[in-house]
Amino acid sequence: MRRFTFAGSTCVITGAAGGIGAALALDLARRRAVLVLIDRDAEGLARVAATAREIGARGVTTYRIDLGDGGDRRDLAAEIVSRHGGADLLINNAGVTLSGTFEQNSLADVDWLLEINLHAVIRMTKAFLPQLLARPGSHLVNISSLFGLIAPPRQVAYATSKYAVRGFTEALRHELVPRGVGVTVVHPGGVRTDIALNARISGPDVDGEQAAENRRFTENALTLPPEEAAAQIVTAIQNRRPRLVITRAARAADWLARLAPARYWVVSERVARSRKIT
Repeated sequence: MRRFTFAGSTCVITGAAGGIGAALALDLARRRAVLVLIDRDAEGLARVAATAREIGARGVTTYRIDLGDGGDRRDLAAEIVSRHGGADLLINNAGVTLSGTFEQNSLADVDWLLEINLHAVIRMTKAFLPQLLARPGSHLVNISSLFGLIAPPRQVAYATSKYAVRGFTEALRHELVPRGVGVTVVHPGGVRTDIALNARISGPDVDGEQAAENRRFTENALTLPPEEAAAQIVTAIQNRRPRLVITRAARAADWLARLAPARYWVVSERVARSRKIT
């Protein structure tokens, strides 16, 4: 399959108002792409769109959509066909997370997370699939997570969604690549975005002090600028890479999980404790 060409291509990005999504939008704008940006944050979308126009995007359309509302997105897909002829690139990036243990999480909050992190990915892909199949050389990107490779405690709902995105994308790749559609699953780890810092506190038993401590830990763990993550994703799309794991720490965690699939978390906790001692 030939390399993906961004100039003039219509690129649809969810979660585009901040973090990796915004960084992707601006990277693709510099490459003269046509952007379709989706997020529930209207103000953030407007800021990203304005910057994208300034730095070279051939066109920018924004849609304020809450991907947690359960919509099937066929109307959106039809509008993209009407306005742009169809999508060449779909990046399912939007995501949310919860704080607390599974015992503490309410079922309503778990369903909310799964609707955005998993079902919205499936719905968007289903809606735009006819366009991707009709445009030879198109590409699909689904953002999973490091927690689609390892499953830590206090991340049950999030890991469930991201493992599912990984499986969905890998199976879909085996169907679509022979038909001329590139597919990439991305596993970021340690990228400095607001998703973990803005985690929903779920359930009355979640301790506020513990949640604050988790946020402080997260701030220290998230070190890679989203612009660098976006640059790696864009390169992966261009080169048609099927899988991208972002950051050295994430790649190390991935290998540890392969070497010790039943004990990797125990090993990682021992390593973390030893570093604190030394």
